[in-house]
Amino acid sequence: MFSPEWITAISSILLVNLILSGDNAVVIALASKRLPDEQRKKAIFLGSAGAVVLRILLTFAAALLLEIPYLQFLGGLALLYIAINLLGSDNSEEDCKEAHSLPEAIKVILFADLIMSLDNVLALAAIAQTVPESKYSLIIIGLLISIPLVVFGAQLLMKLMDKFPIIVYIGAGILGYAAAEMIAGDKAFGTLLHSYENYLIVLLVLFVIGIGHWKKKSSGAR
Repeated sequence: MFSPEWITAISSILLVNLILSGDNAVVIALASKRLPDEQRKKAIFLGSAGAVVLRILLTFAAALLLEIPYLQFLGGLALLYIAINLLGSDNSEEDCKEAHSLPEAIKVILFADLIMSLDNVLALAAIAQTVPESKYSLIIIGLLISIPLVVFGAQLLMKLMDKFPIIVYIGAGILGYAAAEMIAGDKAFGTLLHSYENYLIVLLVLFVIGIGHWKKKSSGAR
């Protein structure tokens, strides 16, 4: 712990988690928007608490699964897809469902978070894999620090991303780096790719930023 590699990894986890959690914060806000003030506070608290527990369980499950040969390679490919979509997405709120009762709001929040947390969970577990000997300390501390930041800071970060789009590009680049590390570290493919790891990192980071930027421009044009 606290080596330069560990500090770099924990910083990457915090940035990527914040960037990827903006849509979660939007869902929590929209799902409880039509409720009375008292019920709205309960929905946000209970929904957020349930989402946090769900995220913790999913993250540890992902970290264990990524140790299986071939799954780490496939996880790296999935992370590339997430990174490209991070740049290409327009973060539309149109598909977010509003709830009209407290139980319905909690159900909407938990279901949406289950779907949308998969990218956060895979990103956290993947970045932790870049420092294997400290993997679980990174996951635990990353979750403890990032959860309150996600709950209270995601809306602020969304405003900053609107003003400074470079933040999203940095986050996507970090995911490209983590994907390269995962693919090169796979127990089945790692021996074939280990000698080319640095080239793979540069290639995938540039690939993610380039394709993601192109998708973003294409989406904007449409």
